[in-house]
Amino acid sequence: MVDLPALLTDLAAESARLDALVAELPPPEWDRPTPAPGWTIAHQIAHLAWTDHVARLAATDSDAFYATITSAPDPARLVDDGATSFLAPPDALLDDWRAGRAALAAALAATPAGERLPWYGTRMSSASMATARIMETWAHGEDVAEALGVTRPATDRLRHVAYLGFRTLGHSFTAHGRPAPTAPVRVELRAPSGATWAFGPPDAADRVTGPALDFCLLVTQRRHRGDLALTADGPVADEWLDVAQAFAGPPGAGRLPRTDATTTTRSGTATTRSGTTTTRSGTTTTRSGTSGGSA
Repeated sequence: MVDLPALLTDLAAESARLDALVAELPPPEWDRPTPAPGWTIAHQIAHLAWTDHVARLAATDSDAFYATITSAPDPARLVDDGATSFLAPPDALLDDWRAGRAALAAALAATPAGERLPWYGTRMSSASMATARIMETWAHGEDVAEALGVTRPATDRLRHVAYLGFRTLGHSFTAHGRPAPTAPVRVELRAPSGATWAFGPPDAADRVTGPALDFCLLVTQRRHRGDLALTADGPVADEWLDVAQAFAGPPGAGRLPRTDATTTTRSGTATTRSGTTTTRSGTTTTRSGTSGGSA
């Protein structure tokens, strides 16, 4: 059985870690650009505040939640417009975010067991909603940390992000206009603590292995696949790593490679990314595109 109080505790801890990163920033620093094109640090926090707000509506007033969609001037810009609508001077933005995330936690804790909450293109349990909020808070926290030149130590709270990344395998394919695979995939990850996290059937022919941090950076589309130490064995696993996304909605532009020639492993074959020659089972191809999106 899912432990919702434990999930909410981890959500609060992840939020507090990001809060500590921005709370003492001078006001001009909030205008610092982040890796998300057009988004400053202020936009990142405003996005989290807006998403907490609509998630609380989903948990408490489904009609009001759906109204945020039907009343949107441009549904394609719903996320960007939502972030913009919550922009405010830093002190006020922080107050709004803190109050909103506390209100969301209370709303999720009060959700009746078994109730499915509306969300964009799906419905989810309160536990799944809390897990999604952990994923987004961590991912946008990575954007803020990168903008500030800070490297945050990985924690075992990443298990929630990794689990969500695994559970959204089928969605990753359909979001990119591809049929969801029927073959199972086994995922085995090295946790920050040194433990092994495993998802999927042990006897699956398709497998993904590597550091949990790298897998989480991939499924939140914070790093290009070519910059990560992940190994894919089997055609489904290999294709999944090109389209993986743990968040709802259409794919975005993704991240460009950080290196000009990064070697990763695909089914035991050395693969060079970033538009250079790629060898797969004796066939030479050229890769240049990226998969995309940001939560």
